[in-house]
Order: sequence, then structure tokens, then C-alpha cells
Amino acid sequence: MKPKTKGITAAVLGTALGAGGLAFVAMPASADDKPALPQVSAEDLVQSVVKAKPGAFDGTLKVSNDLGLPAVGNAVPGAQALNMDSAHIFTDGAGKSRLAVTQGASQETVVHDGTTVWDYSSKTNTATKLTVPADVAQRKGAGSDKTADPLAASTELLAKVRESSTVSVDGTASVAGRSAYELVLTPKPTERTLLREIRVAVDSQTRMPLRVSVLSNGTATPALEVAFTEIEFTQQPADLFTFTPPKGAKVQEKTPQVDQHAKDLAEQAKQDTKVVGDGWDTVVTGKVPADALNAAPKQSGREGRGANADPKALLERFGKKVSGTWGSGYLFTTKVGTAVLTDDGRFAAGAVPEQVLYEALGQK
Repeated sequence: MKPKTKGITAAVLGTALGAGGLAFVAMPASADDKPALPQVSAEDLVQSVVKAKPGAFDGTLKVSNDLGLPAVGNAVPGAQALNMDSAHIFTDGAGKSRLAVTQGASQETVVHDGTTVWDYSSKTNTATKLTVPADVAQRKGAGSDKTADPLAASTELLAKVRESSTVSVDGTASVAGRSAYELVLTPKPTERTLLREIRVAVDSQTRMPLRVSVLSNGTATPALEVAFTEIEFTQQPADLFTFTPPKGAKVQEKTPQVDQHAKDLAEQAKQDTKVVGDGWDTVVTGKVPADALNAAPKQSGREGRGANADPKALLERFGKKVSGTWGSGYLFTTKVGTAVLTDDGRFAAGAVPEQVLYEALGQK
């Protein structure tokens, strides 16, 4: 089956990353003309990417994916993020951003001006206004929304895996009409991972990643590719970062409140979460709140909505029953990662073979 090609937002990147933090990636799918650029060492290129501050730009982002995900439809929250048609991103380089996401005939617009976030859906004609707390807005770097630079996640990726990788520069490429270096990271032989290599097309001038790609073991087609199809590095009009709800729109205003119960749950989850290993074969382990697994499905006239799904029914439908010295549970696999959820609520996930997950679960 051919990979789907859809325009996409940073939300999709976040979804792809869920299987262990390395599913950022894919392999360049086009045979662009290769521009002539000055030679640069792999280490110098990596360092320049980590330190880069691209500034203001606007660009259109797309994704091509062949992750091997089950056809979950609306059954799993977040699955619809993989069906975006296009995403247009604007940023002033100083914390203000605008994201326009198109899906079919509808569009969602998110505008962040540094102190306020507007989220508008044309499908429902509703707008939500969220006021950012003053202490948060005043923090250094606050508002540098990664939705304004989805491929910025690749900078963090480079820092995490370069020590366990063979890093090289494999020529040049033309991406979104700009000249770029092809930075390639290949896992060292000691790494146990489903991924074969990571490729990052780095803009020759700004050093911003323009395309981030992954090829998994045993496949000849990209597992995932996130790339700009158009991008222009230039100052953006100030009015792009203001928003006025359309006439007749239903407007909701929210101010973040401290939910002590949610705060306690988050703190408990943080304590229960552990990172096993490093580099390409990193595994994240932790516990799922018992309420999440035992929640009864809500009744609704719209069958199949994720919010009304029965967690246990979803496990049986999309997971494979497995067991071992670590216990028993359900295994979920894609081309770029695996995850296991035990019957007693423990989980492990990574861009690794299932055996690595089981070993991580067995560690105290």
C-alpha cells in the first residue's frame, strides 16, 4: 500500500513521537536537483543546527506516512490528526505565531500573540480565547510555540541520539526551493532499534531543518516524512498575530486554573515514569491511571467517537495479547516503534523490538 501524503501540523509530529520519541523521521522521497554548497563537517553541521535561531518565517508543511498504524478511525483520540490536508505556519521569531490547519472543507486557526491564544474552528463556528498567565508570559522564551516551527523537534532529537550514532553529511538537496545539506544519523551496531537511519535536510543559510525523515528496518519506502513544501524567511505583518472572531461565532473565554487533582495526577505520573537505556534504544516505562483503564464508555448518539470508546475493547481490537516473566498485556506495533500495556496498568514504549520492551518492564 502506498504511503498517504497529507499536509500536516505540529500536532501530527507530536502524535508520531508518541511511540518512543524517535518516530520524528522519514527519508527524502524526491529526487531534487542537488545544489552546490561549501563542504561542512558532520559535527559542525550538527552544532550549527542546535544553535540556530531562524527568526521570522511563513511556510506550508506536509507529511507522508506509512507507519503501519491500524485503521482506528475515530476510535482513538488523536487519530484524526493524521488526516490533515494542509498547514500554513507563520511566526515572528519572537513568540508570536499563527497556525492554519485545513481538513476537507473546514479549517482550524490558532493564533498566539504572546499573552493570548485564540483557537477557532470554522466547522463549528466557535472560538476559544485563552489568556496566558502573566508570570508565564513574562518568562524568557515563553510563547516560543513549537507549532510555529514543527521541525524544531529535530534539534532535540539530534542532541539525544548523536552520541549513539554514526553521523555524516550525504550531499545536498533542494527543499521548498532552498538549498540544504543532507545530515544522516545511523544507529551504531550496539543499538537495538527498528529504525535504520534518520535524515535531516538542513537549510544552508538559516540552519533550520526543512525536512526530517525516517527509514525503518526491512522497508524500502519511508515510514514518515515531515517537510516544508514552501517557506519564506521574512518579517511577518503584525496583523497576522491578532484575531477577531467572525460575526456570529460562539466565543468562550478561559483562564488557566490550577486543578489540584490534575496536578497530583501529573506529579504521580512523573514519579512513575522512568527512562530505560539511552540513544536509539531508549524505552519509556510508567503507569496508566487505573481510572483510564476502567472508565466505562459514555453513551452517545455518534458511534465510534474516541471520547466514548471502551478502553478495554480498544485494547482487544488493536493489540496483540502477550505474556512473559514481566506479566501479561497487549502489544502494539508500527514500523517505527512498539508499545506494551500490561494488564495491571504498566506500559513501555520505544522505537525498539518488543523484546527490548519486555526487558525494560522487568527492571525495577
